Amino acid sequence: MTNPQDSKAIWHGTTVLAVRKNGKLVMLSDGQVSMGQTIMKGNARKVRRIAGGQILAGFAGATADAFTLFERLEAKLERFPDQLQRAAVELAKDWRTEKYLQKLEALLIVADKHSTLVITGAGDVLEPEHHVVSIGSGGNYALAAARGLYDYEEDAETIGRKAMQIAADICVYTNGHFSVETLEI
Repeated sequence: MTNPQDSKAIWHGTTVLAVRKNGKLVMLSDGQVSMGQTIMKGNARKVRRIAGGQILAGFAGATADAFTLFERLEAKLERFPDQLQRAAVELAKDWRTEKYLQKLEALLIVADKHSTLVITGAGDVLEPEHHVVSIGSGGNYALAAARGLYDYEEDAETIGRKAMQIAADICVYTNGHFSVETLEI
């Protein structure tokens, strides 16, 4: 059994999904935070608006690390207004090269009216080939479900909610308490 006070305790869980369709961008996350085999919280909010509400951002991984990265991204966006891709690349370069940032454990999905990006600590800034992207322990389940639903549902939020429910039904580290943010594109 893992003791929450043990610094080697393994935190699991999160599914974050972004879907673009018919002029709408939706980003959803589940609310479960697990440590080992214990559910520590069921209603965590892992998606939010940043940059004055113009960008949707979601994270998988350590919360404090993700917030640090969101703050850094917002600083990059102040330096490069309305240039999400450039700000994301600059953040990824810093994350990869600065000793302090290299220890941060998180994955980010960020999206604006023009693009959806996954940013990793390995220096990657990935733009999905399709209009759907997901990260986290249930990410592959949500991604597969959303891609399967994409041609049969017209509404991005409907696709997202159904895909997240499928992920929650399969992944033990994902629950059915969803946070949802939308942006008209």
